[in-house]
Amino acid sequence: MSEASPVNRLLRLLPPQDLQRVWFKLKRITLVPKQVLLEQDAKVGNAFFIESGTVSMLQTMDDGARIEVGLVGPEGFVGIPLLLGEETTAVEGMVQVEGEALQMPAAAFQRLLSELPAFAKLLLRYTGSFHVQVAQTAACNGRHQVEQRLARWLLMTHDRNPGDRFTMTQEFMSTLLGIRRPGVTVAIGALQRAGLVEHSRGAVTVVDRAGLEAASCECYQVVKRRFAWLDPVNAPKS
Repeated sequence: MSEASPVNRLLRLLPPQDLQRVWFKLKRITLVPKQVLLEQDAKVGNAFFIESGTVSMLQTMDDGARIEVGLVGPEGFVGIPLLLGEETTAVEGMVQVEGEALQMPAAAFQRLLSELPAFAKLLLRYTGSFHVQVAQTAACNGRHQVEQRLARWLLMTHDRNPGDRFTMTQEFMSTLLGIRRPGVTVAIGALQRAGLVEHSRGAVTVVDRAGLEAASCECYQVVKRRFAWLDPVNAPKS
């Protein structure tokens, strides 16, 4: 690849000399909705540093139902099992919003972890923040109303995308919330009637950011504060 100029916030925090070594092991790829980057219970072949778009981390139950347990955008990377010395992953990583990523083969990734302490330390810190997101998601799903949970995920997606409009089908909303489509229809309808969002043709437009934050539960702010060290990913939208 050409001169190092990543958008990814983790890569941008690396010391210049470390970034150069990491950069030459990366390959830029296009992300399309529903593309699977990690397959549940399968060997992890690559790590992905997200440049644009978002990737949903999904847990599949025995009955085939799936629910989103985490979200990754340009603030992070997909491939935490490789960081922890594991060969397989218990969750699926599926593209939610189209974009780009920088892909690194597993062998090169793990070699750089041992050679570049700053690289390993940075990714471990991110993993700690991501763990908080996953834990807060579990608490939120068991405690808060569907409209609050949907508002939280829309805010998180909005944070990780440059514009106010992004891909978000009712099918994906059903997956991320772990509820049936009729419940999604009711929840998104409530947010639309309140003038907070518009939803049409498989996309959501955030109309009233402040109102959407007010409609969300406290879980959004808890996770946002945890990722503040990666500023500006969680900076308020203008």
